[in-house]
Amino acid sequence: MVAQITTFAFHGVDARPVTVQVQLANGSNPFTIVGLGDKAVSEARERVRAALSAVGLGLPAKRIIVNLAPADLPKEGSHFDLAIALGLMMEMGAAPRDAAAGFAVMGELGLDGSIAPCAGALPAAVAANAMGLGLICPAACGAEAAWAGGDATILAPKSLIQLVNHFKGSQVLSAPEPGALAAPSAVPDLADVKGQETAKRALEVAAAGGHNLLMVGPPGAGKSMLAARLPGLLPPLSPAEMLEISMVQSLAGQLEGGRLTRARPFRAPHHSASMAAMIGGGVRARPGEASLAHHGVLFLDELPEFSAPVLDSLRQPLETGDVLIARANFHVRYPARFQLVAAMNPCRCGYGKASGRACGRGPNCEEIYQSRISGPLLDRMDLAIELPAVTPADLAAPADGETTAIVAKRIAAARAAQRARMQNSGPGGALSNAAHTNAALGDAALSVIAKPDAEGAALLTRAAEALGLSARAYTRILRVARTLADLDGADGVKRRHVAEAVSFRRRDGRTGPAAGQTAPAREAPTASF
Repeated sequence: MVAQITTFAFHGVDARPVTVQVQLANGSNPFTIVGLGDKAVSEARERVRAALSAVGLGLPAKRIIVNLAPADLPKEGSHFDLAIALGLMMEMGAAPRDAAAGFAVMGELGLDGSIAPCAGALPAAVAANAMGLGLICPAACGAEAAWAGGDATILAPKSLIQLVNHFKGSQVLSAPEPGALAAPSAVPDLADVKGQETAKRALEVAAAGGHNLLMVGPPGAGKSMLAARLPGLLPPLSPAEMLEISMVQSLAGQLEGGRLTRARPFRAPHHSASMAAMIGGGVRARPGEASLAHHGVLFLDELPEFSAPVLDSLRQPLETGDVLIARANFHVRYPARFQLVAAMNPCRCGYGKASGRACGRGPNCEEIYQSRISGPLLDRMDLAIELPAVTPADLAAPADGETTAIVAKRIAAARAAQRARMQNSGPGGALSNAAHTNAALGDAALSVIAKPDAEGAALLTRAAEALGLSARAYTRILRVARTLADLDGADGVKRRHVAEAVSFRRRDGRTGPAAGQTAPAREAPTASF
């Protein structure tokens, strides 16, 4: 007979079912594992042999064949150990033949028979629940798997002998409880930022619509200070969004103790990050920073210092909302709908031509430095602002700006309006498949909800001709204008919203209006267009 146990192979956030078939046959006693497994899977032979020996079981003097079906699906990781060991015990008569009936099994075995934690317990539990199965996973992963909900049973033993005793009825394993929600971390207050009123406005607009933001300014202008206050402005994750990002974090091994959080991710990788670190990859195609920032913010400080291939690799996920990692015999897809926020100095010396300082690197320092960022990537930045140096008068003035709590209320109201539009569109409506933020609106939805009035349309046409805007820039201006209307509580997009959205676009290699100005112009200068 052949013992059969269900487990999973992870391809991106998808947990694909795998049947572990174990057979004891006559012949010499090699231990063979087939089914396109990686090095960690082949090493399971020794871990299983030692774990069974630790609980007083020796492998029989027979030929052991383990097949991981389907055989053409690549299998990676050490979480197949427990299923293989349990199948062997069933074949040897050390466990009931129906021990794993109604369960999927995953877990890495230690040499002493303990069951070590492994990545992917949450997506495995979700997949098992969808199949009508329970899940047997390591005790350290039980709190994480319990978040999958449903009526499925979760067993989380600490050791192999504990699991066997449960099946024999001499010990009862209680179902684990979901891990606690992590308390939100303290964030600095927006009121601490002195001056830079237009930068604060741009930050509010970016948070309200999920728009990409580029900040250009000299050292000490407050770029990183503003970015650090963005998490406090963003609304909490919805339950569906929390589950999506938690599944990515589970595969990355970042759900310690099964603690989930409703705070949106804020990832700030160093500029030395490699391609695999940024978009995912490696030997086992793990999620990168772009996927770990799903439904949150990816902050790139000192943008030109990142390598050009790494930056250009972000162009595709910025458009599609996911990352596709190609391998010779399979593809892995991870979600990556993030908001890109970037900061940079105007040139290598740090200050640029506008500062009036002499640059020892030559007259073309600013152009050379900024040319390290490709035009197509800059075209995907919805908002671009130039921050001047903070004056001593600004520093001496009291901090009397709006607090994070006040601005966050306006942002929450704008996001609620965006969600309500999609929900009210009805099944099959133009907005039914749109994302919950204006930044992710499709063309069909954009033409319905972001159509400006006659004056606004005329202004946008003149701006597109005068600035040589691409089709992508044109639609992104409409998305920003829709967000500005939401912040105003307006039903439609007016001329003032289009004018302010245009003022935030890069033109002639420059950013929009300097952030030291009193707020971006609500009406575009008529002489410009």
